[in-house]
Amino acid sequence: MAGKEATIPLLTPYKMGKFNLSHRIVLAPLTRCRSYNNIPQPHAILYYTQRATNGGFLISEAAGVSTTAQGAPDTPGIWTKEQMKAWKPIVEAVHEKGAIFFCQLRHAGRASNYALQPHGEAPISCTDKGLTPGLDGQEWSPPRRLRTDEIPNIINDFRLTARNAIEAGFDGIEIHGAYGALIEQFMKDQVNDRTDQYGGSLENRCRFALEVVEAVVNEIGADRVGMRLAPYSKGMEAGDSNPEALCLYMANELNKFGIVYLHVIQKRGKAIKINYKYETPYSLLPMRKAFKGTFIVAGGYDREDGNRAIADNYADLVAFGRIFLANPDLPRRFELNAPLNSCNESTFYLSDPVIGYTDYPFLEV
Repeated sequence: MAGKEATIPLLTPYKMGKFNLSHRIVLAPLTRCRSYNNIPQPHAILYYTQRATNGGFLISEAAGVSTTAQGAPDTPGIWTKEQMKAWKPIVEAVHEKGAIFFCQLRHAGRASNYALQPHGEAPISCTDKGLTPGLDGQEWSPPRRLRTDEIPNIINDFRLTARNAIEAGFDGIEIHGAYGALIEQFMKDQVNDRTDQYGGSLENRCRFALEVVEAVVNEIGADRVGMRLAPYSKGMEAGDSNPEALCLYMANELNKFGIVYLHVIQKRGKAIKINYKYETPYSLLPMRKAFKGTFIVAGGYDREDGNRAIADNYADLVAFGRIFLANPDLPRRFELNAPLNSCNESTFYLSDPVIGYTDYPFLEV
């Protein structure tokens, strides 16, 4: 193990809106499937506090906004008082460690199946086009296209759960607009085939996303709201024919609301630095330059390219998923340039409250 080095870029302080962060290493939102019956469990206290540091920033696993929002078994919700109450001790424990904690809000849309829906109904989406059966090893049920007059109810679900998150003690919320979830289904032209005001043009396809942002900002304040996007992703068969235009349009529109951060997933493999500049077809630099708030990047980053992203002003913060899952003391390991634990993908979604969840080892003191 190498000794302590000069402060690396990832470990420099940063002010994200009103939040003073001691470093730039963010826990990315990670589905863990250990919230039995959609209720957060006490074992989540240990999981999140293991990864919490004084002045650190954590984003929760996706919490469903309604009974129709779930896309996987045993994922948490925050639409009921019981769920909200169950989140409170988890949030309090993270705050006792001095960390900032945002709750990610999600509606899975068509990325669901009959078994996860109330009364075995069809999942809802912007479309009635279903996912390819067996995609990602899952069974997906054909969705039902939302009527135009139903959309305000979905927007209201995000508003109400944002309020619930604040009442549960969270410092803010992140709107999930990535990974083939409902909001991304509306935004991407590979999915959205509507002919009303929520389909067709780029502006129309982004209308639902921006109406959700507006409702949430009006409810809890822009300084408590972030958004996650993945314009270049084609995951869950949610690609777009012009991701560059989608990037810039959303960045500029989100500026109008003054949200605190934009969290963007790069295509796997990240942008490659050529001639000292990120100039690949998948660079997020134009989006980063357009957005006026804090810019967070994610997507398979490690210590070296995370440091480079900060040093080159490609991003303000870097979110880490799998390696933070496997290394609960990731900031410490990065500080010491210590070896990292490998993650075990076979235990990512087990329902076990310990194995693959809170049993990854810390560095020996």
